[in-house]
Amino acid sequence: MHEFGIMQEAVDMAIDRALESGAERIHLIRLRVGKLSGVVPEAMRFVHEVIVEGTIAEGSSLEIEEAPIVCHCNACHSEFQAPDARLLCPRCQTPSGEIRGGRELEIVNMEVS
Repeated sequence: MHEFGIMQEAVDMAIDRALESGAERIHLIRLRVGKLSGVVPEAMRFVHEVIVEGTIAEGSSLEIEEAPIVCHCNACHSEFQAPDARLLCPRCQTPSGEIRGGRELEIVNMEVS
């Protein structure tokens, strides 16, 4: 489960940032996870509770915003959201060769005190 290592890194980054800003507690960590990132949001939620134990993020909430797959069609020049990895343009049915979104894996923001 690579989500454990990814979540550990995200929590470490959040703690470092919180401490740098003078915060003593993290109440919420909000992540953006793209559908093509290879990360399973439910697994991230599961390991979050374990990873934050004994840290300033203990008891914090985790919100995950799923970023859609966004493609650009080189044939008809439209931008579209693909429902899955087939990446077919809904306008002209051409397979897209350019993915513009959906691989994100980032901390969007957090609430601290």
